Amino acid sequence: MPSVSILIPCFNAERWVAQAIHSALDQTHEDKEVIVVDDGSTDGSLDVIKSFGNQIRWETGPNRGGNAARNRLLELATGEWVQFLDADDYLESDKISKQLKAVEAQAEPVDVIYSPVISEVWYDSAAIERSESEVSVNASLHEQWIRWQVAQTGSVMWRREALVSIGGWNEAYPCCQDNEVTLRAIKHGLKFHYCPDAGAVYRIWSEDTVCRKDPGRVVQHKTQLIEQMMDWLVSQNKLTKEVEAAAGQAFFEMARTLAKYDLAAAENYKTERISAGWYLPSGAAAPWHYRLAHSIGGFSFAEKLAAWRRG
Repeated sequence: MPSVSILIPCFNAERWVAQAIHSALDQTHEDKEVIVVDDGSTDGSLDVIKSFGNQIRWETGPNRGGNAARNRLLELATGEWVQFLDADDYLESDKISKQLKAVEAQAEPVDVIYSPVISEVWYDSAAIERSESEVSVNASLHEQWIRWQVAQTGSVMWRREALVSIGGWNEAYPCCQDNEVTLRAIKHGLKFHYCPDAGAVYRIWSEDTVCRKDPGRVVQHKTQLIEQMMDWLVSQNKLTKEVEAAAGQAFFEMARTLAKYDLAAAENYKTERISAGWYLPSGAAAPWHYRLAHSIGGFSFAEKLAAWRRG
């Protein structure tokens, strides 16, 4: 039975961290350790962590950021596999056992196991919406990654030595951190395996989290990452029409995201993407009425009309 380290970075998550720890301890996979690094919390998180006693290992230090905490956890881990879990998320009890079972019969060693993620939207003190993310199972890993279907932190398990071999988490990266580390893993040739069982729960409860408080920054870094993937695929002679279409759709979706906050910036972004050759109004973000407005009056007209429809 492979050993697993469940690794929880925590910063000011007093409200949630107990559930994260309980969900780690309650994993049906028996050979496990739970380690928590408090990243300089200023609320009561550390007291909650200490209350678990010797059921877990923990340490605390000054605030250095989420990826620094994850790298420290990676240093402390002893398991063959590592499961990262943000302190405001949690795991279903059989998440780890199902993912490990999925790779038992693989002929070649697997380095990364990924699955869909369950999103919970919270309002006040209750979950008001729960949904499972889509994974395009017939698409290539490259296309899945561009569609942001591979990397959510809690949904992935890593073979510890493989993650160490690519340098761990990039402490200089401010957002899209899970997508950045999985991009490096793909470029380094790590072996990925898809498990269809969703077992990680991503809680959406605040607009002030790393990936939600600054949409413009997220668009900037997501764009840079997808461009890096496209450039790498070109260099490896692996770029396909399907991947190009996925990138064009992703850039279109980001233009629409920007338009909600700054239409002029979104128009400039759209023009840049068209000049680069990757811009495709399609998918769920381009329903028929949007495409019609876009064909009649262009992007800005379609966005103004969409804003009016939203009220």
